[in-house]
Amino acid sequence: MEFFLQTSAWADFQRSLGRTVHQQSGPGWSFLAIEEKNPAGKVLYAPYGPVADTLAAFDDAVAALRALALKQRAVFVRMEPVDAGFPAADAGTHLRARGLQPAPSNQQPELSWIVDLEGDFKDVLAGMKPTNRNLYRNIHKKGVTFRSSQDPEEISILLHFLHLTAARNGFKPQSDDYLGSVARSLLPAGAGTLFVAELEGEPIAAALAYDSADTRTYAHAALDDAHRKLSAGIPLLVTLMADAKEKGLKYVDLWGVAPEDQPDHKWAGFTAFKKSFGGSEVAYPGTWDLPVNKLRYGAYQLARKLREKLR
Repeated sequence: MEFFLQTSAWADFQRSLGRTVHQQSGPGWSFLAIEEKNPAGKVLYAPYGPVADTLAAFDDAVAALRALALKQRAVFVRMEPVDAGFPAADAGTHLRARGLQPAPSNQQPELSWIVDLEGDFKDVLAGMKPTNRNLYRNIHKKGVTFRSSQDPEEISILLHFLHLTAARNGFKPQSDDYLGSVARSLLPAGAGTLFVAELEGEPIAAALAYDSADTRTYAHAALDDAHRKLSAGIPLLVTLMADAKEKGLKYVDLWGVAPEDQPDHKWAGFTAFKKSFGGSEVAYPGTWDLPVNKLRYGAYQLARKLREKLR
């Protein structure tokens, strides 16, 4: 799988926000790292990276990240080596041996739900719950249609439904400015697609997806509660998957899910929804820090722990 957060399209988007992005590669490895600021000072953050074919290539990538951090005077490198030549189960051993330590919290989901699109799409449908298949095949009888768009202006459809969902469920979505910037950067470039469900020509649900070379990532979705009984979000997601298959993509990444042994997890509801489309869980190593300026990093960790203790 190629992870979208390590693609040139994501780098271009980050640069459009005024952020400094570094991209390097070598034999069997590559990384995209974004300069960020935190209480310690400057940080290099490689979301779902670096990527490496082998453990030796991973060592080369880490060496390059360390050298870059020294050059840019970053205090530490924060990374998420999800595809780095070793299984996630062995990550702790390999990463600690290279001087890394777990970050205070994970930046990206540690568990994701992946649907494999290999084979005929009828096989993908067969892996779903019967309700999902039936809705996809029959919802047109209720006057619901689906379309895709690469027009950045149409992000307003999704934003409207996100506002309704946030007000209903009491959560804070990402800002309109941020998602508007995402749309302006990714949609015209073909790296993002907006999918819209309509009832008699009026939008009732929308979903935004990002594409890498082989994977479509389901990023944001919301619907109009007034038409909740139609369950348009289900066939909308199946449409998104069918379109990915038609484009020759190999996987659909439904993004973060809750651990199976945590039924009260805040993502439990989303997790049940995602699992109803078939697929399998994939575990990642989580977020790790590589201290470069060890004195300042140690002071940062000490101050953080003192703040937590005072709370």
